[in-house]
Amino acid sequence: MDTLTRRRFLLTSGVVGAGALAAGAGAYSLRDLLDTAGDRDPQSHTLVLVTLYGGNDGLNTVIPYGDPAYRAARPELAYPDNEVRRLDDDFGLNPALEGLHQRWSQGGLAIVRGVGYPKPDRSHFRSMDIWHTAQPDRPGTTGWLGRWLDGAGGDPRLAVSFEPALPPLLAGARSAGAAVPVADRKAAKGLSAETLKAFEAAEPGESAARARAAACFADLRSVDDMIRQVRDSAEQDTADPDGEQAPATATGGARTPLDAQLDLVAQCVEAGVSTRVFSVSLGGFDTHADEKQLQAVLLGQLDRALTGFADRMGRTDAGRKVVVAVYSEFGRRVRANASDGTDHGTASDVLLLGAGVHGGWHGEAPSLTDLDDGDLKYTTDFRDVYATLLERVLDTDPGPVLADWRGRVDKLF
Repeated sequence: MDTLTRRRFLLTSGVVGAGALAAGAGAYSLRDLLDTAGDRDPQSHTLVLVTLYGGNDGLNTVIPYGDPAYRAARPELAYPDNEVRRLDDDFGLNPALEGLHQRWSQGGLAIVRGVGYPKPDRSHFRSMDIWHTAQPDRPGTTGWLGRWLDGAGGDPRLAVSFEPALPPLLAGARSAGAAVPVADRKAAKGLSAETLKAFEAAEPGESAARARAAACFADLRSVDDMIRQVRDSAEQDTADPDGEQAPATATGGARTPLDAQLDLVAQCVEAGVSTRVFSVSLGGFDTHADEKQLQAVLLGQLDRALTGFADRMGRTDAGRKVVVAVYSEFGRRVRANASDGTDHGTASDVLLLGAGVHGGWHGEAPSLTDLDDGDLKYTTDFRDVYATLLERVLDTDPGPVLADWRGRVDKLF
């Protein structure tokens, strides 16, 4: 994405001013990041922020299977007990989260429950603005990590996004993080759609082995196409008024797979670049209909990407100083809708991984029966999570960034 498009995205989002754009919102390359290799303090930590765009259903991610109210509220959408990956006698993970379940058993996964903010907003865009700015009363013009960047010296390479556009959370008053594009994987040159289709077509008189190979190739292409459609399901393909392709939005996310983004993060961490914050994303979680299958596919992608990244980070000293935080702009309503999906809700969970994270439960689980107009009541303010990450991962005083917010998540590190 060129600089003009990125600037248009930032301005239309209502976040970041001209000073920050001039200071750092231009495009950077991986080489620009690798040029800083060796510039950082080897004792410093790294934050990787994973945004799940669209509002992930927290109740079918961290499942309260032991509560009868869960199944009563969503009889068709609820997972039966024998499919849940159990964490204890009351809660379990979605069946697609096999790798995260293993990390939980090893003490490497922390779940902060009931995360939200006062007077929740169910608009994707407004809610994401609140999460980006950490200002729930009135979203301001700077992002919370952009304000951290202002105080950390303003070098754009300290805070990097591998998303299609610089997210507002990395925009400060005087500086902005760097947007580094991730190239999509391309099909092999010389193989046209007609040629690929011919490979999957059986021909009269051919051997059973060749016919079976053609059928397998057809199945492979079908599955690949399905996964691609799921991955791209939330992309906003409409053009803007100037005819350019729309960038990521609150219901979108990066156009490249999460594992490709995290692979670049891993390369940077292993090279010892100066970057302290990385922003990556996965979209498609706006599951108003037929949620179960779609969410399972997306959570499977998330699980494979996160566990592969965490395993890789565990092999080096620099990697063991990485903390991954996963969040979405809101959860979904407790009760399923008539289309076997869920509508926009409020509080949800934040997942954290890393060698320095104290695994297990943090915060109080919201009640499924004591609701706010059908929605969960938040029990942990999201600024508690941010303040803890600023203090314990980025080694900075959260006060100037979060307007002197005093809350913390106890015993998270």
